Amino acid sequence: MMARNTGILADRAIAALFETGRLTSERELDVDQIQPASLDLRLSSHAFRVRASFMPGPSHLVADKLDRLKLHVIDLSEGAVLETGCVYIVPLMERLDLPEDMSASANPKSSTGRLDIFTRVITDRAQEFDKIPAGYSGPLYLEISPRTFPIVVRRGSRLSQIRFRVGQALLTEPELLALHETETLVASKKPNITGGGIALSIDLAGDKEGLIGYRGKHHTAVVDVDKKAQHDIFDFWEPLYSRGRTEIILDPDEFYILVSREAVHVPPHYAAEMTPFDPLVGEFRVHYAGFFDPGFGHAPAGGRGSRAVLEVRSHEVPFILEDGQIVGRLIYEHMLEQPSSLYGSGLGSNYQAQGLKLSKHFRL
Repeated sequence: MMARNTGILADRAIAALFETGRLTSERELDVDQIQPASLDLRLSSHAFRVRASFMPGPSHLVADKLDRLKLHVIDLSEGAVLETGCVYIVPLMERLDLPEDMSASANPKSSTGRLDIFTRVITDRAQEFDKIPAGYSGPLYLEISPRTFPIVVRRGSRLSQIRFRVGQALLTEPELLALHETETLVASKKPNITGGGIALSIDLAGDKEGLIGYRGKHHTAVVDVDKKAQHDIFDFWEPLYSRGRTEIILDPDEFYILVSREAVHVPPHYAAEMTPFDPLVGEFRVHYAGFFDPGFGHAPAGGRGSRAVLEVRSHEVPFILEDGQIVGRLIYEHMLEQPSSLYGSGLGSNYQAQGLKLSKHFRL
């Protein structure tokens, strides 16, 4: 397939942004920081505890708002605890000087979403979170608000990721259907393709033991975001079982890890993202961490049968989810070119070929 004029930048092009000075950083890149279709962003050495979340608006720099809203400054150089229910703003190591035809968007990393850490990237003069307009030149900041577990972070911790795009790269609904017919994007005989995306539904039937998901516990110990297999699952999570019923009542005060019924496939020349579901069909939010890299669920990359793990919260009122209910939509975008490395193929990807799976921080 020939390289396109519009699309998502792949790993080689992201590396080239550093070589040309369009991307700069306080220190050298980590060896695994560039992903197939995104770049992990790193925390710098200090965090600002602020009174409330804020949007800079078209006339203000983030630094100006921080001068007015900060409560205190936290040194992250040796690691520090960020408490639940608090809002922090952390300058990021990476800085942008985008060309006029290139924009970007950010999302929490998968592990961040599975820990119920609410994160959003902010730019100077921003009018939207996680959206970086074409031609933006300036610093990046990360808003962090742990929701369920207190966390330990430090300089260099990676909670968020950024994608770069040139022009409009979204597949239309007819293009999605055609791609599904040749590549099987979701394991469904009759995919629901509406609203610009392909629907995913919830699996509440469970595995052979009837396990359907996990509910986060309150008042736990801290989770160190940089350490794998460090914590016992049952100290932080309550397993949920179907007990013959294929529904679950979401409590507004709780956080759930559930899984899609459908396996998901992202072919090598495409990237996908889960979009927030229409609130008109249910008062719940699914999936904080929305990026799916090229090669996710791709059989040659070891991903056959990969399902989407869903981070779920109910809004305001209790809400009943039933097995097979649509909970989100995947939108697909063209890559400018195929990445040199696909998700899962030698990258140490944590969630290839996954079913229901907690973040990498926990061990059974």
